[in-house]
Amino acid sequence: MVKVGLTGGIGSGKSEVARLFAECGAVVVDADRIAREVVEPGTPGLAALVDEFGAEVLTPDGRLDRPRLASLVFADPERRAALNAIVHPLVGERSAELERAAREADPDAVVVHDVPLLVENGLAPLYDTVVVVDAAAETRLDRLVRLRGTDEDEARARMAAQASREERLAVADIVIDNNGPLAELAPRVREIWNALRG
Repeated sequence: MVKVGLTGGIGSGKSEVARLFAECGAVVVDADRIAREVVEPGTPGLAALVDEFGAEVLTPDGRLDRPRLASLVFADPERRAALNAIVHPLVGERSAELERAAREADPDAVVVHDVPLLVENGLAPLYDTVVVVDAAAETRLDRLVRLRGTDEDEARARMAAQASREERLAVADIVIDNNGPLAELAPRVREIWNALRG
């Protein structure tokens, strides 16, 4: 089994690369999706968040109010650390379960862990190969504002809250340049896939 850590700054195109790896046959473990799953209503994760932050982080129907929680932790490193201390271990456990299942199904599986905060959380050593999807700040900002409809100030703040481009590139074994059109992405992913399978 090959464990790949896939990361890239917001707006870099990392999700599209993950989708292309899945098309090639990779088992994609999406940390963001798992982070949502582990705090669904009725989970120990959601109960722990309510214990830590209070019922104000719930919507009227008992789901996690993500914007409310984000407003509580975004500018407060201690509260953000408390959030991470609850969610990250749960995400790690579920990711490990999915990885084990993939290995049991196919000992030669390529498991791509889609991890937005791989660099920020010092996770690079956990993977056989780290793939960084790279795009210039102007390109990423344009995608966030024009394609996702994100407010420009919010987009800049979210970009600034992540690891720098240089920090991501420093841990990369493979870099996918995604400054160009989408059509250029698939051949590059296929080339990397063939190398990983080789």
